[in-house]
This record gives sequence, structure tokens and C-alpha cells, in this order.
Amino acid sequence: MQITLAGVFSLVIFASLVTEGYQNLTTSSQLHCIFNDNGAACCYGITVGVLSFLQCFLFLGCDVYDTCITNHKFKYAILILDVTFSMTWTCLWFIGFCILANQWNRSTHSYLLGTSAARASIAFAFLSVPCWGYLAYLAVKNLWAEPPVPYKWTLDEGSVALTTLSTSTTTSLPNNMGFPENMGAASYPSTPVPHRLTLMNTDD
Repeated sequence: MQITLAGVFSLVIFASLVTEGYQNLTTSSQLHCIFNDNGAACCYGITVGVLSFLQCFLFLGCDVYDTCITNHKFKYAILILDVTFSMTWTCLWFIGFCILANQWNRSTHSYLLGTSAARASIAFAFLSVPCWGYLAYLAVKNLWAEPPVPYKWTLDEGSVALTTLSTSTTTSLPNNMGFPENMGAASYPSTPVPHRLTLMNTDD
């Protein structure tokens, strides 16, 4: 729901600036940006609005197919991107609101059709800041709730596991050779070794 609302805000902002953001005076046919004739302000609002709108659709699609994503690493990467982009758009819309509001206050020309577009873009840029901030909060919350990616075993851990596996496998192998199991101990009688003192010459 929040991502859809953020997309609607972005759509209103760049649509208002594209349709009525550039106006001309009655004495001239040249188009000027309604924000103090500053083309950078209009370009900033349109660019950020379009990119934000496209990102909303991208992550909305990820939310729809969230249950179909079985790869844990891929899902974890999507959550990290969600946190990063949500924080980024929060900062960008705050900067955009400051730029648009400042340039509108400094505007010296009054256009016939640009006033409503300017006020709408400023208002929705302001509303986009808490909206994206809340989306960033939800993204961080989901990231903390997601279990971490399983770590990869080191070479030492793998060798220990391999040694243990080989030992258990060797001891559990069936005796298919036809020899008795305790042949090494029972086939040859053990001769007691005499003590060294018995080998000495006692005639001296």
C-alpha cells in the first residue's frame, strides 16, 4: 500500500511539471520554468519523479512475486536494495522539496497556468519525504526479520568433516572378502618376549 502511494505522489509531481511546469509570458513565446525561471529545478523534479515512479513499479512487482522467490541469497539482496533505495529517495525528495519551495518563493513572474502545478509539486514532494521514510523503516524491519545468509564452511571445517566422514565410512564397511573379522589378533599366537635379565650370562 505504501509503495503504491509513493508511486502516485511521484506521478503527480512529474506529470504536473511536464504538463504545466514550463510556461511563457504574454509578452514572449519562449518557455520558462515556473520556478523562478530556473530550468534545473524543473529538471530535478521531473527526473526524480520519473525514476521514483519506475522504482515503485519495480519493487511492487517484487512484492507480488515474493512467495515465488526461493533463493535465499537473492531475496536477501532484494531487501538490501529496498533499504538502500528507500533511504536514497527520502533524501532526494527532501532536497527536491527544499529546491522547489525556495525557487517558488523567489519567483518574480506569475504565470496563468503554472501556479497550481507548482503548488501541487511542492506539496507532494513534501508528502513523499515521510512516505519514503516509512518505507525505509519497513524495509529495515523486514531485513532484520529475515534470517541471515548461511555462512560458507572454511577449508579447516571441511577437512574435519571429511575426516570424520571417511572414518565412519571405513568402520561401517561390510566384510566382503571372506576373512574373519578378528584375523589379525587370533591367527598368530603371541610369543612372550623374555626379559633382558634372562639373556645375560650368569656364569660370571
